[in-house]
Amino acid sequence: MATKLLLTFAICRLIVTVGLTLDPTELLLLGVDAQLSVDPTDVKAASLDFGLLIGAQPPLAVMHPASSQDVAQLVKAAYGSNFGFTVSARGHGHSINGQAQTANGVVVQMSGSKGVSGMASGRKPPHPRVWPQERFVDVWGGELWIDVLRSTLQHGLAPKSWTDYLYLSVGGTLSNAGISGQAFNHGPQISNVHELDVVTGKGELLTCSEEQNSEMFHAVLGGLGQFGIITRARISLEPAPQRVRWIRVLYSHFSIFTSDQEYLISLHEQPASQKFDYVEGFVIVDEGLINNWRSSFFSPHNPVKISSLDPNGGVLYCLEIAKNYHESTASTVDQEVESLLKKLNFIPASVFTTDLPYVDFLDRVHKAELKLRSKGLWEVPHPWLNLFVPKSKIADFDKGVFKGILGNKTSGPILIYPVNKNKWDHRSSAVTPDEDVFYLVALLRSALDNGEETHSLEYLTNQNRQILRFCDEAGITVKQYLPHYTTHQEWVDHFGNKWDRFYRLKMEFDPRHILASGQQIFTPTNMASWR
Repeated sequence: MATKLLLTFAICRLIVTVGLTLDPTELLLLGVDAQLSVDPTDVKAASLDFGLLIGAQPPLAVMHPASSQDVAQLVKAAYGSNFGFTVSARGHGHSINGQAQTANGVVVQMSGSKGVSGMASGRKPPHPRVWPQERFVDVWGGELWIDVLRSTLQHGLAPKSWTDYLYLSVGGTLSNAGISGQAFNHGPQISNVHELDVVTGKGELLTCSEEQNSEMFHAVLGGLGQFGIITRARISLEPAPQRVRWIRVLYSHFSIFTSDQEYLISLHEQPASQKFDYVEGFVIVDEGLINNWRSSFFSPHNPVKISSLDPNGGVLYCLEIAKNYHESTASTVDQEVESLLKKLNFIPASVFTTDLPYVDFLDRVHKAELKLRSKGLWEVPHPWLNLFVPKSKIADFDKGVFKGILGNKTSGPILIYPVNKNKWDHRSSAVTPDEDVFYLVALLRSALDNGEETHSLEYLTNQNRQILRFCDEAGITVKQYLPHYTTHQEWVDHFGNKWDRFYRLKMEFDPRHILASGQQIFTPTNMASWR
């Protein structure tokens, strides 16, 4: 009784604050009040995200589900509500522009529920279940990829496609695409899913795959959370390697750099011995970044100087490649790597190599996170800009952005690497340029309050706008990855020829626009206007 009184009081207070005409007893009658929380710590955490670009938006309550049925019950109540409230699924909170936030509803905290104490039922979400013979794993939608990896490695297996940072939820990355240096070979994470359990905007729990509810299956993958909340995913696995040969080489000429990258990803159909397993790269516009946290294996005692590699002090480009192997085949790795490197045209004196366990390679960014946290540089605004750039325009982008707009100062890594479009399923909701090869360009900058104008949030945000404006004026048809738009027409333009299908499926599976309202694609409706 005390819990319900506290919940009623807190929700009433929030209703007054946000002006929502929701009867608080609707939340109390869901039958899952053991999983509903209005604890200030929970509410505060759910009101913010990694980007820290959007002001805090406290939800009415936070739900810690233990099952798909819990999520379905909540969404069904929202769908049938006389007044209406929104529901937003939140994983590890790594969104940039408030995509998982909702001020007028309930945040479903999909990740972290296993560690929540004080839940009256004592129930927790299911742990990953590995099927060794079939080579797939069933995982809770809020499971972090690092925990998926730990579970599958117990069986000598691992997912095929990754993101650079593993402390992201399965449902979160599958709602976007999930890409890293393996995407040229295996496609994004959304191309490596066998089956999903999804709670629709009507509160219906659907199992979907290529054979069952196939339209929903493809719509949800890359669907930005608009059609349903992923509560279970069946992920494809492969035998896990034991070690990784991690190599970086430098270039001073962009055309040579991209030519070598494109050659390497063209080898995707070759036997494993004749290709790298991971191909990425990054841009270095100032000397600080060549020895930064993403370049940690460049020796701090012998830092690389741009001037020593490019007498003009211009932009440098780093090709990052990796070769997976087992200890039993270690004797052949040197020969395979040497054979591949001979075909590349990097600066001869710029080869940097390290050898490490497979897990350490995949989890490399988390180690950098811990360093940044220790310096108070992690929980700062992140005005990130992720773009898919057509291969035919990447040289124009280099000239206008890397050698133009950015100048010689930036405040974070700038990734650049090509992927093969034929590794992406066109039936998914993910949007990419209409060329066989396109590049991910990710400007992963942090805004710092250190007195330097070029590190300020205002400066970096304006620079992002300048980059997008340049692309528009130069005829570079980029597509945003992890997109953020504020107008209906911008979203229509983003989805292009996929918009009609996207809209139709939204009306079918979430007609009241309850889900993922933080994306700002559709405006939630109340019951009166909906009817």
